[in-house]
Formats: sequence, structure tokens, C-alpha cells
Amino acid sequence: MDLSGAVWQKSSYSSGNGGQCVEVAMNLPEMIAVRDSKDPDGPKLLFTCDEWKAFIGGVKMGEFDALF
Repeated sequence: MDLSGAVWQKSSYSSGNGGQCVEVAMNLPEMIAVRDSKDPDGPKLLFTCDEWKAFIGGVKMGEFDALF
């Protein structure tokens, strides 16, 4: 997929201290892209809108809290 038109957004919870951050592009047709903010030219993960909604729902419900 061509990601040249992606508009990348960093979380408002991210600080400017070089921490572990991801950026998300939500302006792509039918896809959500995620990348490491420290490696913008590196690999990107692509999700369908339904996959992204399921992931965000799981985060909000605490499904991943045990991983940290």
C-alpha cells in the first residue's frame, strides 16, 4: 500500500523526551497505519478499520493490562 499520503499523528500522551511512542495514520482509505515514531522510515503495521476498532476497544476494556 502506498503510504506517501499518510498523515501521521503522535499520541497526546507522548512527551518530547524520546520515549517509546507510536504514530498512527487514520486518513488512509479503509486502513489504519501504525509506525514507530523513532524510526519513521522503518516498517509499518496496517490494520483494517474493524481490526483497529477491536484493538482500541480491547485497550479501553483493559484486555491488555496484564501485559505490563
